[in-house]
Amino acid sequence: MFRRHPVLAPLTLLYLAAVAWLTLGPQPLDDRDQGLLLVAIRFARAVLVPRWPTVAAGLTYNHIEFAANVVMFVPLGVFLLLLLGRRLWWLVVLIGVALTCGIETAQRVIPGRVSDIRDIEANSIGTVIGVVLALIITIPAYRRERDRQRIRELEAELIRYRRVGESSSRG
Repeated sequence: MFRRHPVLAPLTLLYLAAVAWLTLGPQPLDDRDQGLLLVAIRFARAVLVPRWPTVAAGLTYNHIEFAANVVMFVPLGVFLLLLLGRRLWWLVVLIGVALTCGIETAQRVIPGRVSDIRDIEANSIGTVIGVVLALIITIPAYRRERDRQRIRELEAELIRYRRVGESSSRG
C-alpha cells in the first residue's frame, strides 16, 4: 500500500494524526474562543437573515459543530477509498464508523472531553460522503482499467482461436 501510494499514504497518516489531536487532545474551545464563535454565528445570522431567513434561524452552535464533524471525516472516506480501492468501499465505511466509535469511547475517560452520539452520526455521514466522492472521482480510471482488462481478455481469446485454427489446418 505504501509503495503504491507514496504520497497518499503519508498524507493519510498525517490526517489521522490531526484527527487524533483534535478529538483526543485538550478541549479545543475555551470560553474566549467559544465567545468568538458565538459572535461569528450572530454576525452570520445578521448577514443571512435578509436573503435566507430559514438558514439564518437554523444557524446554531450545535448545527455548526455537527457540520464540522461531518466535514472532518469526509477526507477519511476519500483517502481510505483511494488507498484500499473501489471494491472495498464497504470496509472504508466500517473503518470510519469504528474509528469514530473508538474516539467517542476514548473521550469518555479524557478529562474535559464530552462523548456524544451525534458525533458518531456526523462522523459516519462524513465518511460516507467521502466514499461517495471518491467513487465518483475514480469513475474514469475504473472505466479505463475495465476497458484494458477486456482488451487483454479479447487478445488472449484471439490467440487461442488462432492456435486452434493453426492446429486444425496442419492436421
